[in-house]
Amino acid sequence: MIRTGLGRDIHRLAAGRAFLLGGVAIPAEKGELGHSDGDVLAHAVTDALLGAAALGDIGELFPPQDAAWKDADSLVLLKIAYEKVKKAGWRLVNLDCVVNCEKPRILPYREAVRSSLAQVLEISREAVFVKGKTNEGLGSLGRGEAVEALALCLLERGEPYGMG
Repeated sequence: MIRTGLGRDIHRLAAGRAFLLGGVAIPAEKGELGHSDGDVLAHAVTDALLGAAALGDIGELFPPQDAAWKDADSLVLLKIAYEKVKKAGWRLVNLDCVVNCEKPRILPYREAVRSSLAQVLEISREAVFVKGKTNEGLGSLGRGEAVEALALCLLERGEPYGMG
């Protein structure tokens, strides 16, 4: 059995915050605001995995009202979520991601981000891809006020759903 999952996250950008993408710190004038470290890509990937496995979403698993998750490392959250997905019998086949922001440019950091996500998810770097896009100056993304990430994953399980 296979399932797809789609994750999306968006964060405001602010001066004095680190810009994190898939666990990689990227030099930038502004970084993501968030209850945790704000890693928008790690959050989107977490939601994609949880959604594909029908195990909830990131806000359910790590509620922003819970002080335990304040400034948490988003890769740790991703790892916890993926362990839950694996425990339910699923295996990640591949992951495809889009990061939408005007600055910084993603391409120079793409391979580091792919490697970081692949390591956390215990899969080959070739099974992870990340693309950077701009919003052509339109809206809050285009004005450099926010960053958005989308993640699509494919999960596989050896037995049909509900059969064991």
